[in-house]
Amino acid sequence: MTPKADTQDTRGSAASTRIVLLTLAAGQFLMALDSSVMNVSIATVADDVGTTVTGIQGAITAYTLVMAMLMIPGGKVGELIGRKRAFMIGCVVYGCGSLTTALAPNLPVLLVGWAFLEGVGASLILPAIVALVAGNFTVERRPGAYGLVAAAGAVAIAVGPLIGGVATTYFSWRWVFAGEVALVLGILALARRVADAAPGRRPRIDLVGVALSSLGLGIFVFGVLRSDQWGWFRPKPDGPVWLGVSPVVWLMLAGLFLLWAFLRWEARLVVRGREPLVDPALLENKQLTGGLTMFFFQYLVQMGVFFVVPLYLSVALGLSALDTGVRILPLSVTLLAAAILIPRLLPDVSPRRVVRLGVLAMLAGAVALMAALDADAGAEIVTIPLLLIGLGMGALASQLGSVTVSAVPDEQSAEVGGVQNSVTNLGASIGTALAGSILIATLTTSFLTSIEENPAVPSTVKSEANAQLQSGVPFLSDAQLKTALKDAGASPEVTSAALDANAAARLDGLRAALGVLALSALVALYFTHRIPTVQPGSGTPGSAGP
Repeated sequence: MTPKADTQDTRGSAASTRIVLLTLAAGQFLMALDSSVMNVSIATVADDVGTTVTGIQGAITAYTLVMAMLMIPGGKVGELIGRKRAFMIGCVVYGCGSLTTALAPNLPVLLVGWAFLEGVGASLILPAIVALVAGNFTVERRPGAYGLVAAAGAVAIAVGPLIGGVATTYFSWRWVFAGEVALVLGILALARRVADAAPGRRPRIDLVGVALSSLGLGIFVFGVLRSDQWGWFRPKPDGPVWLGVSPVVWLMLAGLFLLWAFLRWEARLVVRGREPLVDPALLENKQLTGGLTMFFFQYLVQMGVFFVVPLYLSVALGLSALDTGVRILPLSVTLLAAAILIPRLLPDVSPRRVVRLGVLAMLAGAVALMAALDADAGAEIVTIPLLLIGLGMGALASQLGSVTVSAVPDEQSAEVGGVQNSVTNLGASIGTALAGSILIATLTTSFLTSIEENPAVPSTVKSEANAQLQSGVPFLSDAQLKTALKDAGASPEVTSAALDANAAARLDGLRAALGVLALSALVALYFTHRIPTVQPGSGTPGSAGP
């Protein structure tokens, strides 16, 4: 073959590799877009389909639950029928769900399209993406590939409010889901370039394991998602009570028990020489569990930040959905830069060092934002903290996917993908719920204390406020509170006192939520010792020890 032909082959191979990476990154972007778009359009969607905000929040919860329950079985399906086929079937199912959602006339149809069909599609797509990156890129190139794919998902979460704001303001939220259908068609057209080894055998599906893992993860995540309405331990006044405590406690314990039973069942299958859904030996792999633990904390902090910052911008400062999205964009810049440039410029850097620096950047960003929150602060205060947080997220994204998959043989990559995405779902759910519950609890305490200590507020109003707001003060803007007080016939003195108390309490709540997220990042540092010190495929034995 001539040198010219060699050059053409190399260029063709490079072009094909870029298309594969674009295809898988687009899939990850698609999976993360929905919830971030819908969070700024909830009220509009509720009006359009004839339901309440609670109904749409229920659909968001159901989507999360379906994904959490089916992620591990979805990874096994990829092993059964082939990762590429699972990816493409998942895209078709997801596209059908997006089309159904775009056309939904009412809540039940929305639930079928968004919560069920899209959830099922995502449970096939996400584990397959992890396996397909492993199958299409050499060990040396995987950190960069995983970094870009993970960054695509995080960018979708960051730009989702901007996309949702533009669509809701100038067009319709339905166009977002119609756009997803077009994106799915583009992904399917490009997916023919993706390579996939044919399954060497036909594994058996462990149906008992499917039932135990699905129920365990589903019940646990459902309990976490209901914590803001029911309370974590102490039941809220208007919430249900099971044996003297909040049902959240019992649901989380039941979920953990079922997951313990699942692992025991899988171990029993291995002893009998039968094929498990997930090999329990995977959890004895220090590098793998180290990577999974860091994924958990990354998504806990990440989703907590994406919950708190938009609240500050849109409610406390009164920015529009469009302006809120613009203010969050700096995070995407450093996230993409870190995810792409670290593997390219520092291919032999220690993964452990990058992960530690990434966690420290996220910690510094959360602390900086917490310190900057002030009654006179404006939207500009979020820029530097978000640049730091984006840098940390990008650094983690550039390493963790490669760390987890390189810990096991390639044939177990889809299995690892299912477990990895289950862990990220757990982290995301707990991060959002934890930040929300801490924020509301602190807001309530601060608001009621301010009202109680204000001599301008009559005793009857103080008593009524304590009775009605004991279960939680809503996170309201000044305009919303003024309207509510006017409708209630409040005096000018009471209105002024309530507005002052609400402004101070909002900041207290936001600071408390950011403090918990910063503490979570600090705890995450303890687990970084399980991340290896050398890149996969470097030829040097790595260390996952202290």
